[in-house]
Amino acid sequence: MKVDFKHKVVVVTGATGGIGRALSWRFASAGARIVLIDVDEEQLPVVQNQIERSGTDVLSIACDIADYPQCEAAMRQIVDHFGGIDLLINNAGVSHRSRFEDTDLAVFEKVMAVNYFGALHCTKAALPSLVERRGMIVTLSSTGGFAPMIGRVGYSASKHALHGLFESLRLELKEQGVHVMMVCPGATSTEMHKHMLAADGSITTIPSVAAKKMATPQEVAEAIFNGAQHKQRLVIHSKMSKVSWFYWKFLPSLFERKLYRQWRSELGL
Repeated sequence: MKVDFKHKVVVVTGATGGIGRALSWRFASAGARIVLIDVDEEQLPVVQNQIERSGTDVLSIACDIADYPQCEAAMRQIVDHFGGIDLLINNAGVSHRSRFEDTDLAVFEKVMAVNYFGALHCTKAALPSLVERRGMIVTLSSTGGFAPMIGRVGYSASKHALHGLFESLRLELKEQGVHVMMVCPGATSTEMHKHMLAADGSITTIPSVAAKKMATPQEVAEAIFNGAQHKQRLVIHSKMSKVSWFYWKFLPSLFERKLYRQWRSELGL
């Protein structure tokens, strides 16, 4: 049976970004009550006001998910306001574009702090309520979560770590009725590339190699919504991501050659 999200409390991290905003709108359209979590204090009220005009009950919380006490406080505020949490969507993330040998350790630490520990922090803080309400955890990974990425070693490592954490957690939470779903979107038309870190931690000026066809945030959000409705274990969105998964699993040497050719001009290899 499909999960009905009407009146459910859905928490979205990274809610002011392209996919986060689209996810908030999609679950709001299904009648859910929405909690927007983001570090961007300027955009949070803008997104909240937009969604509230549709008649949705919305709560927004400014929170740096790399800081566990802030996550604890945010989840307490949600429970106090709405009574509990039914769905946590770990969507917030940051990336970098730089070769490993050139990249400052601080860049790796920041990427891991947001992508991995941010998801861990939010999940840890929300877990008592999720268990009580037999809820769901959805975590956004990437093609880089199951295959290598040139020039994004730290990003790929953080996404691999998410799979290890949440696929193991799925087994621990099975008897408590909490479902865990992983999502690997393909190339998506968002502004994330404008915030990618360079080797020294500044915003990179290296142009991104555009995919031939990029999904819209709304298309990705729809795939995630459908996956959550059916309690899928893994959603790999886009044909290219599915092809990458197949090649990496069954023809890894060929995958590596194709990947190297794709990125060599961008990285100067």
